[in-house]
Amino acid sequence: MAATKRNPTAFFREEYERLVREGLNWELRILESACEPVCRVDGREVIMMCANNYLNLATHPKVVKAMIEATEKYGAGAGSDRSIAGNMDIHEELDRTLARFKRAPASLTFQTGFMANEGLIPQLADRGDLFVSDELNHGSIIDGIRLSHADRAIYKHKDMADLERVLNEAEKHDPPYRRIWIITDGVFSMDGDLAPLPEIAKLAEEHGAGVYVDDAHGEGVLGEGGRGIVSHFRLTRDQVHIEMGTFSKAFGVIGGHITGSEDLRNFAYNKARTWLLSGAMPPGVAAACKAAIEVLESNPQLVDMVWENRRYFMEEMQALGFDTGNTETPIVPIMCGRSKTARDLANYVWQEGIFVLPIVYPMVPREKARIRVQLCAKHTREHLDKAIEAFKKGGKAVGLI
Repeated sequence: MAATKRNPTAFFREEYERLVREGLNWELRILESACEPVCRVDGREVIMMCANNYLNLATHPKVVKAMIEATEKYGAGAGSDRSIAGNMDIHEELDRTLARFKRAPASLTFQTGFMANEGLIPQLADRGDLFVSDELNHGSIIDGIRLSHADRAIYKHKDMADLERVLNEAEKHDPPYRRIWIITDGVFSMDGDLAPLPEIAKLAEEHGAGVYVDDAHGEGVLGEGGRGIVSHFRLTRDQVHIEMGTFSKAFGVIGGHITGSEDLRNFAYNKARTWLLSGAMPPGVAAACKAAIEVLESNPQLVDMVWENRRYFMEEMQALGFDTGNTETPIVPIMCGRSKTARDLANYVWQEGIFVLPIVYPMVPREKARIRVQLCAKHTREHLDKAIEAFKKGGKAVGLI
C-alpha cells in the first residue's frame, strides 16, 4: 500500500500565517546606515531609540580602526575553531583585556552571548544536580538549562522568599543534589529591572549553591566604569562564581564571554561545545572588542552620559503620565497593555521620525505589551525632546495618556 504523500514544509507558511493573524510576527525594518542616534531606516531618517548600542562604540573611530587593521593583518577569518588551529594571539589578548577590565583572574570569549549560555550552562550540571532559574530569564538561559540532564526549578521573578522556598525544598531531595546553580539575568531586558544579586548570593552561600549571572545589559552601564552588576553591588568572585556577558550591547560589536576563576576558563574551553565546535571569532571582531573595552576604560564618562539621558527621558515621560514599569536602567519600557496599543503607538511615533519597536506576547505576557526605549550616550537633548513630543502626541492618539 502506497504511503500517504506529505508536504514536509507546508507548516512553514501555515505557522507564519498564524503568527500574522495573531499579530505575533516580526516585521523587519532595514537599517541602511551605521547604528547612530540618527540613522537611515527603510529609506527614512529617524532617531534610533531601540538599539543596544548604549555607549555608541559601534562607530567609534578607534574601534573601527582596530577592526580594519586586524583584518588586514590576519585576514577575514581565523580559519578554524579556537580549539584546533584558530586560537590567534588577538583572541588571547582579548581574553586578558576583558579579565583585566572585570578585575577577575580569567575570561573566555565566545562567538555570541547566546552561545556562551547555551554552551556552558549544560556542562555545569547533570543528573543528580539542580538548576534554579528566575522565571523571566533570557531565552538563551532557558535553552541552556533544557540541554542539561539536571533537574530544574523556577522561582518567581526577583522573589527572594520564593527562591528560599525552592532552595529549602532542594535540601530535602533524596538523594541529595551534588550541585545546585542559581542562574539569573543581571538586567532583565524587557523591564530594565535589576536582579537582587546580593540577596541571591547570600541565599546561595547558605545553601552551598553556585551563582551564575547573565550581565548582557549591565556591562557598560552598571558598576564602576561600566564593569557590570557584580561591580555595581560590590560583590566578590566568591559570591558570584560565573559572570557572563556580551560584546553586542554596550561594547557595540559582537561576541559573548564568561568571567571568573582560572579553573572556570579551563573548564569552559574544554567542555562548552559551542566554543569547541564553532569557528573562531573573526580576528577583526576580536580586535574591535578589545578596542571597545579600552575606549571605555579611557572614557568612563560615557556611562554617566547614558544615565543623564535616562534621567531626563524618564522624568519627562512620567510627567506626561506614561507608565514606565519597574525599570532601574537605561531600558525604559512604555507600558501599553494590549498588543494593538503597542503596535499603534510604535507606528505613530515612527511617522514622527522615532524608531522604536512594540514588544508583545510571547516575548512578554499577554496584556503586558510595551514599547522598549533604550537610551544611549550620544542622544542629545534635541533628540530626546523630539521623541518625548512624538510619544506625547501618540500616547494621546491611542488613548494611553
